[in-house]
Amino acid sequence: MTARTTHRIPLLGALLLALLLGACASLPDLPDLPSPAPADPAPRLQDTTLARIAIDSTPPAKRHLSGLRLLPAGDHAFDARLALARHAERTLDAQYYVIADDAAGRQFLGALRDAAQRGVRVRLLVDDLHSGDVADLLAGLAAHERVEVRLFNPLPVRSGSPMTRLLLSPSQFEQLHRRMHNKLFIADGHVAVTGGRNVGDEYFMHASAANFVDMDVLATGAVLGPLTQAFERYWNSTHAYPLQALQGTVDTAAQRERFAEQLRRARLLAAPSGRDLLGHSAVSRQLTDGHLELLFAPVQVLADSPDKVVQTATLDDSALGQGLGRLREARSEVVIVSPYFIPGVRGMAMLREATAARVRVTVLTNSMAATDEPMVHHAYARYRQPMLDMGVTIHELSPRLIRKTGVFGDFRSSDGRLHAKVAVADRRWVLMGSMNMDGRSALANTELGLLIDSPELAWELRSLLQRAHAGSTYKLRRAGQGIEWVTRDGAAERVQQQEPGADLGLRLKTALLSLFIAEDLL
Repeated sequence: MTARTTHRIPLLGALLLALLLGACASLPDLPDLPSPAPADPAPRLQDTTLARIAIDSTPPAKRHLSGLRLLPAGDHAFDARLALARHAERTLDAQYYVIADDAAGRQFLGALRDAAQRGVRVRLLVDDLHSGDVADLLAGLAAHERVEVRLFNPLPVRSGSPMTRLLLSPSQFEQLHRRMHNKLFIADGHVAVTGGRNVGDEYFMHASAANFVDMDVLATGAVLGPLTQAFERYWNSTHAYPLQALQGTVDTAAQRERFAEQLRRARLLAAPSGRDLLGHSAVSRQLTDGHLELLFAPVQVLADSPDKVVQTATLDDSALGQGLGRLREARSEVVIVSPYFIPGVRGMAMLREATAARVRVTVLTNSMAATDEPMVHHAYARYRQPMLDMGVTIHELSPRLIRKTGVFGDFRSSDGRLHAKVAVADRRWVLMGSMNMDGRSALANTELGLLIDSPELAWELRSLLQRAHAGSTYKLRRAGQGIEWVTRDGAAERVQQQEPGADLGLRLKTALLSLFIAEDLL
């Protein structure tokens, strides 16, 4: 487990320490900074290369819709971001929860710098929790002309690891555990990538220990207006602090040189070879050819307010709640994919309502062996037997089976972990984005997602999930008073009565921590 792959465990440690320290610790307030000045909206000009490609790739009869392409393969998802940065001529707007100090993070930031040096206006908004890990890189990027970096909901302690910064801020826990979890990348106001991926090696299949099964979507057309508006709302929020205001006076020339040296030492990730999991060529190749392969559909953007980090939120008002409203209207089938799945009382009521109406409900989440959040898995595990009893089908991803089958790419010797956040209703409606199916996404973090009305896109997602279910997951079933984990190898069935990957020490540790942590904080 690394700090950048988790957003919960450091918060748990901070809360426990706060309970122990009480009011003994104190911190100076954040400096009284002026509110960021509103920036001009990203222009959606028609005279850029990306604008022409997006328009030329859309049949005239479809231009009132949004163009969409799933990005299930990590190497192709990274290629899409780099290709958009290379082709951008006017603007690049990026919003992420995590940008890691690794090969992917440095290459991505380098692509933003290169775009700025060509005259592109670059704006980068990053949640502050993990920004200390990449402070030098962000400062180096911000030192370039035509680049501005802002940090969302900054912590009073400006240096150190997320755990260190949180431990030194116990009195501010209520503010600090609310994070900007959105993921969005917009080029020239005409092409965007959004979904579940942060920027780091493990999101693009280049980490050595574990890599994530994740999902993004490339989008053009009508959806770009609402996505741009969502970005502007966060960028101009009073919670978004200019990096320069937080770091004070600096030697920008020295920062630029240090940034260049850091990039020179970075390993470059290999370009994707061949086609992706759905048979599509790389986005970079399609942009070079001047035509994107897209599906077309109506899309609704679901975006939390940036003020969610300081206001009491409700499920109904949240981006997740809006998406669940559509799932609740399903008449035949709902498929839910969430790495961190905690239904809670209200979610269980929704599941009970659906299964009582003879709606088939299938859930795919991480097994204990696959999760990077054992506390979350411990909370989810309380609901497994009741869900099975009401007729919900549950699959849990196996970190080694997914590697063996290669359904979602070449994991090499690394384990596979689920990170995609997707739901499909009635083989027509698709909900995807940054939202997990848990209380944190509903009540604490800000989230961004898309609600898509597309049988074609739903079919692509279901085909990928069926391939995963066939050989990469445990299917759970009731056995007396307990649960069995079932896998298949051809016609042969293998049954395990003990939870795979759940050793006694881990079970005891998570059970102890669960006594101190409310479920909605996980």
